[in-house]
Amino acid sequence: MAFNPVVDEGKCAGCEECVDVCPVDVYEMQEKNGKTVSVPVNAEECIGCDSCVEVCEEDAITVEEI
Repeated sequence: MAFNPVVDEGKCAGCEECVDVCPVDVYEMQEKNGKTVSVPVNAEECIGCDSCVEVCEEDAITVEEI
């Protein structure tokens, strides 16, 4: 089973909580359009634990099963 983490950059507040909580280092912070946001740079490593979804206070992250 594979998973696809998706970040809604419009909702992302750049708090880095997802970066800190992810056990497999899926996310990194990047500047996009003058705003620092979380980017799933290692999406293929996602194990579907939903830790990032649970910690995101902005509801900016979803993890889809693919």
